[in-house]
Amino acid sequence: MCGGFTCSKNALVLLNGVYVVVAFILIGVAVYGRAASIVTNLPIIGGILACGILLILISMLGLAGALKHHQVMLFFYMVILFMLFLIQFSVACACLAVNNDQQEGFAQHGWTTVNPEIKTKVQETFLCCGFLDRNITNGTMGHPPCDSVNHLCSASGCPPCMEKLQATINHAFKLCGSIGLFFSFTEFVGVWLTIRYRNQKDPRANPSAFL
Repeated sequence: MCGGFTCSKNALVLLNGVYVVVAFILIGVAVYGRAASIVTNLPIIGGILACGILLILISMLGLAGALKHHQVMLFFYMVILFMLFLIQFSVACACLAVNNDQQEGFAQHGWTTVNPEIKTKVQETFLCCGFLDRNITNGTMGHPPCDSVNHLCSASGCPPCMEKLQATINHAFKLCGSIGLFFSFTEFVGVWLTIRYRNQKDPRANPSAFL
């Protein structure tokens, strides 16, 4: 197993480069989750997005600390990365644990807060009418007229939008959760590698510099 100073340094630099790629993947997945749902309020997916942005900033700190073998930078990098691991692990588990009833609750909250123009866009995008009941056309759970989409559906009319949104929302949650859970363990590896690297002495440095 590689255990020398140079090997640990290169491994930490490479790992932080991977973190940058991972961060962009998390951001892309979270943006997809939000865009796919259109009207749903998905705060958990927002947490994945925030973790992605924070991971980019942390990886920059890690790269600087690794290249300079800077004890203070590496310490703060290690602490922040461990906290991010805990947050991302918790958020990813929450995404995977959300059931259909909870997903419907998020979607219902989003439907009641958006304006009729957004509801019309949802109906035209997914070829649906209303949220749970296409016959309710007033109140917060109501919807605009479905004349623009009814002719594209079957003779019985377009189904409620929740039936069309359920699969998309469920896929977004599972995708965010799976990717977030997988990459959270790479952050734990980063913490372990940083501890190891901090305790190693640069053979080219002044002996008193490590102290």
